[in-house]
Amino acid sequence: MESKGSGRFTMSRCLRSGDTVHASVVVTLLLGVWCASALEVSVGKVPFMEAMNGSTVLLPCIYSSCIGIKNLYFNWHYNDNGTMTKLCEAVIPIEGVEPRVQVYHERIEFVGSSKHNNISILLFNVTFEDEGEYTCFARNPKEKNRNHSAIFTLFVVDELKVVDNTVTTIIVSVVGGVIGLIIVVMVTKTVVLLILKKSAEKNAGIRTDSSSATAFPL
Repeated sequence: MESKGSGRFTMSRCLRSGDTVHASVVVTLLLGVWCASALEVSVGKVPFMEAMNGSTVLLPCIYSSCIGIKNLYFNWHYNDNGTMTKLCEAVIPIEGVEPRVQVYHERIEFVGSSKHNNISILLFNVTFEDEGEYTCFARNPKEKNRNHSAIFTLFVVDELKVVDNTVTTIIVSVVGGVIGLIIVVMVTKTVVLLILKKSAEKNAGIRTDSSSATAFPL
């Protein structure tokens, strides 16, 4: 009997040990997958914009890393009909230290900050020749030189399109009219019911008076 009990106890311990090992493996794999995609750069949820000729535009880009950075290298390139033209580049030594940015375009200015993981740039006096794709690239030696890039597309126009809100205005007007009509109907119904109630109470009072006069004639 003791042997059987001891066997069951040993088996239970093995099962619990196996579950622990299994859970550890799963967690390790999940962490590995998460950190494998650690370094990322993003140009925002909307990776394009329209800009007027002659205006100044912000080309946004931020980076993120789950284990931090060290000597993070980044640059911006412009795709000039298949030829990649470098606009600027720099190295961020550690988090919170601002980089010394080398700018290779006279109308480009770096406006980012490592304190906010921001490596955005400004493009001044936009021309039609500036239209196209701008690539933000970063490489992190701390993550075995893992790199990532994102593309922001710029469209240059003579004037920004005016959004036609005619349909929206019509819909809002119709909905407003329907709501107003419903309110008028409800108010009218309430007033009519109130009048009918008052009239019924008045008639009931008259009938009561008539009954009293009949029951007790002078």
